[in-house]
Amino acid sequence: MSEPISTYGITYTPASVTAGLPTLGSSSEQELAWVGIRYVRLQWNDFTNTTRSRVIPLDAFFKLLQSPRPGIGLTKAALGIVGLVMTPGFTAAGEYLYIPDMASMRTCHGYAPGHVSVMGWFEEKVPRKDENGGMTFKAPLCPRGLLKKTVDDARSVGVEFLVGIETEFILLKSTDPIEAVNDEAWSVSAALTTGSVEATVLEEIADSLKKSSVELLMYHAEAAPGQYEIVTGPMQPLEAADAVILTRETIYNIAAKHGLRATLAPRIYSNSTGSSAHANISLHRTSDSPENSPASNPNTNKDTTMTPLERSFLQSLLEHLPAVAAFTLPTRASYARVQDGVWSGGTWSCWGTENREALVRLSGSPGSHRFEVRSHDGTANPYIALAALLGTGMVGVRNGKELEVIECEGIANDLPAEERQKMGITGRMPRTLSEARELATHDQVVHEVLGEYFVDRFLAVNETLEKTLVAESPEAEMKRLIRTY
Repeated sequence: MSEPISTYGITYTPASVTAGLPTLGSSSEQELAWVGIRYVRLQWNDFTNTTRSRVIPLDAFFKLLQSPRPGIGLTKAALGIVGLVMTPGFTAAGEYLYIPDMASMRTCHGYAPGHVSVMGWFEEKVPRKDENGGMTFKAPLCPRGLLKKTVDDARSVGVEFLVGIETEFILLKSTDPIEAVNDEAWSVSAALTTGSVEATVLEEIADSLKKSSVELLMYHAEAAPGQYEIVTGPMQPLEAADAVILTRETIYNIAAKHGLRATLAPRIYSNSTGSSAHANISLHRTSDSPENSPASNPNTNKDTTMTPLERSFLQSLLEHLPAVAAFTLPTRASYARVQDGVWSGGTWSCWGTENREALVRLSGSPGSHRFEVRSHDGTANPYIALAALLGTGMVGVRNGKELEVIECEGIANDLPAEERQKMGITGRMPRTLSEARELATHDQVVHEVLGEYFVDRFLAVNETLEKTLVAESPEAEMKRLIRTY
């Protein structure tokens, strides 16, 4: 009698995902014009998770590409501006060269016909000394460059990642007063009633993403009033972060086209669930693992189906999640969502198989596991957040850490303190944004992964952002948050 098959779900590998990447960026000017492309949106996502862009006519863009170092000049204050406020330490002097990455080109279907979006790299106009004493044009504050470095460092020791992001958002028909399009419940079909504006908006978003070569797995109503979730397929980290930017821009713009406001605000209603951006991360050995690949940890943990690689990554990730919160939960409103007992992952740094009350939910069948990191929301810059998550986890891989945190099957906060201690559940998430910045300031591993200068500048911008979002009343502050995110 044959054994029952326990494997389930779609199996993804780095090779299968790479094979499906769009090749639009290799097209000529004539080929793009032939399919109706007239403008290029050269975009970047700053330290406040604000997507900014320059719209360039197609012919001018291709003239730009003919130069030895194609790019546009951007003030060095570009990463330190918060609204109309300049973060201390940033000045009006100096310029970056912003270099387009043609591999990131995607069409803006559904909201900007005839436009394509392109992400890029911040570079210095003249070379600088790098940490190894060599010369480089790479700008130390480039969010996208930081994620690429994190991925390249992991690949150099034989490790690759796939990342899929779940985007939760709320559709509002009014922002003053704040009023959702409906008050339906989780996954109910009534939230997508035929002929309703919300059903039209969701379908247009779905169609647009598919036409832009972003794999759509599903969409559905979530639990809060007017709340929905878009689930896209896994990609390699840089492409996944690019897809997050496109997904958010698509959601915002198509909602606006229909007279609605889409918001990623972490928690609007105190009596309902918040909006997150769960990051689903899987680890894979490269097919040509180098000789300097880290040795696997000793197989001392027999209580899990995770591989040694996964266990090492998870242990280090759990150790540093509280300090990483400044990058994954970067607004005061983020901490209104991360509470115990409300399906947000809770406040204790723990993991559990299919446990939505754990900060890291282990999902997928053995051999196809993924980590769903629940302490991540839509106010975070996806490049910085992923660099922090992947980088701190890789420290455990390099050091061959064994998983010491025992699986949590319920709500960690409900356990007696002595029981949590025995299970290795000792790290707790910050309760405020200022506490999150304090933890990031004093976590040496976070500084090693992201760089001292990067951490210092990011936290300075984040403090400015927090002050900028403060208003005269909680209601006014929520309206300001909704306008921003």
